[in-house]
Amino acid sequence: MEPPDAPARTRGAPRLLLLAVLLAAHPDAQAEVRLSVPPLVEVMRGKSVILNCTPTGAHDHYVLEWFLTDRSGARPRLASAEMQGSELQVTMHDTRGRSPPYQLDSQGSLVLAEAQVGDERDYVCVVRAGAAGTAEATARLNVFAKPEATEVSPNKGTLSVMEDSAQEIATCNSRNGNPVPKITWYRNGQRLEVPVEMNPKGYMTSRTVREASGLLSLTSTLYLRLRKDDRDASFHCAAHYSLPKGRHGRLDSPTFHLTLHYPTEHVQFWLGSPSTPAGWVREGDTVQLLCRGDGSPSPEYTLFRLQDEQEEVLNANFEGNLTLEGVTRGQSGTYGCRVEDYDAADDVQLSKTLELRVAYLDPLELSEGKVLSLPLNSSAVVNCSVHGLPTPALRWTKDSTPLGDGPMLSLSSITFDSNGTYICEASLPTVPVLSRTQNFTLLVQGLPELRAAEIEPKADGSWREGDEVTLICSTRGHPEPKLSWSQLGGSPAEPIPGRQGWVSSSLTLKVTSALSRDGISCEASNPHGNKRHVFHFGTVSPQTSQAGVAVMAVAVSVGLLLLVVAVFYCMRRKGGPGCRRRREKGAPPPGEPELSHSGSERPEQTGLLMGGASGGARGGSGGFRDEVGEGLGTLVRGTCWAVEHACGHRLTSPSTPQC
Repeated sequence: MEPPDAPARTRGAPRLLLLAVLLAAHPDAQAEVRLSVPPLVEVMRGKSVILNCTPTGAHDHYVLEWFLTDRSGARPRLASAEMQGSELQVTMHDTRGRSPPYQLDSQGSLVLAEAQVGDERDYVCVVRAGAAGTAEATARLNVFAKPEATEVSPNKGTLSVMEDSAQEIATCNSRNGNPVPKITWYRNGQRLEVPVEMNPKGYMTSRTVREASGLLSLTSTLYLRLRKDDRDASFHCAAHYSLPKGRHGRLDSPTFHLTLHYPTEHVQFWLGSPSTPAGWVREGDTVQLLCRGDGSPSPEYTLFRLQDEQEEVLNANFEGNLTLEGVTRGQSGTYGCRVEDYDAADDVQLSKTLELRVAYLDPLELSEGKVLSLPLNSSAVVNCSVHGLPTPALRWTKDSTPLGDGPMLSLSSITFDSNGTYICEASLPTVPVLSRTQNFTLLVQGLPELRAAEIEPKADGSWREGDEVTLICSTRGHPEPKLSWSQLGGSPAEPIPGRQGWVSSSLTLKVTSALSRDGISCEASNPHGNKRHVFHFGTVSPQTSQAGVAVMAVAVSVGLLLLVVAVFYCMRRKGGPGCRRRREKGAPPPGEPELSHSGSERPEQTGLLMGGASGGARGGSGGFRDEVGEGLGTLVRGTCWAVEHACGHRLTSPSTPQC
């Protein structure tokens, strides 16, 4: 299709030619028009794009037009603009049904909002500037679209490695991209270099589809001849796509694995339950026998036991497991596994056997009972017997101290130190977790053994009366001895910590001269007899200084008591002759009669202190009471004289008028 004004341009051609000749004859004529248009414009789908067309030079009047070159080669006009002065008058002609439609901006640039794949064309800008001529330029628009996530559909069937030709592995899809992406395949992360031509080792096919949106989708199918090593291989595909400015992107699919069919080449049969390095299992344990072949898919397994060269089938399954609950010694023997794989090669050994060995250990038996009583200084032999497989090892211990290996324990010249618990332990060296023990208690009977803590001598070499001392006696024996002391006060017998079988008792007392002479003893006794120990103290000195102090204290106490009695007695005798004699030395007090100095009061005094004639008649007593009264009277009179003498001196003081 030609532009609408093509005939007009044809008719005006001679005139334009004449105008060009005239302009050439005149160098000062207007310069030729030129255009500035980018030859290639790239944009992502959905983005807006502007196609610039700028005339060069100064032109007061020109017409700018935009044409679209379609696939048939026609050039429909999209828009035009005429420059009049400084303004550009825009006219839209054919939008080609585009939504949103084409637009021209104020500079004459063609604007395409939300670019689509259908916009990928050549756009022609034409400028007519009258005498300056006509110029045109083409801008190529490329629209890029990132494809969707890459999808892969692996072959979910079972693929045989025995096939001689390539088999379909998977199909990879990359949808809605522009331009069309490229698909590559990978095994274990390494790119597969496979051709597109069919061959027995492997190839791939591709198919491109243009969607209704104009976007492109690519499908690629991979074919490979598989090997047994591919059973654990990881496959995936990747789509490589282009972006503006020469950039590229990549979208990887999820990885997948194939299910392969390959025959058995090796068989393994082993003991899966806990066992010793020597292959023993304990009686009563749960035992698992495991059989595995390396074929795929898993074949059927037959598990059996060989007895008298005959197979006793125990189980048949696809797991290859055989469980024996609470295995017993009677289940020891030869067990086998056979893989039922009919695709295996003839030279492949499909059967395996193993030996199941059950270790057991019966309870131990002692030749003696739980308690063994023996006399002191006697001898004995104790035997320990056991049955087990493999052969058990026996060991004797006492208080964690090894006594010897073997079934026999010899006891000779036993003492009280031999008392205690003896343990026979049976173990299986090749089965460390299996062991048994049996024990007995030895009781040694005999005369008690007695030990006394010796008395430590005093620093000066002798004891004094009143010194305190603690005596300790210890004993042991069987039956347990009884401890007693020759003097009361001993503590009850108690066990001694850390000394098995020993008990002790203590006695605290003061040393006396009697202990020096007789000593003190402790005694241990049981039905077998008794033993006695005597503690001696040697010479015991009397405590003289302490006795003198005690006598003096008693004397002072008695003297003070008599003095108090005498003072009291003297006070009761106020007005007696002694006091009167003291008063006669001074003038008598006014108004008091002078006392007589005759001995009329002597009889009264005598009767009171001495038990005189009148006192004797009243008391009706004899000579002993008179003598006591006379002695007491003499003591009181002497005490009273001393008090009166003191009173006499005090009478010289005005503040003490009388005794």
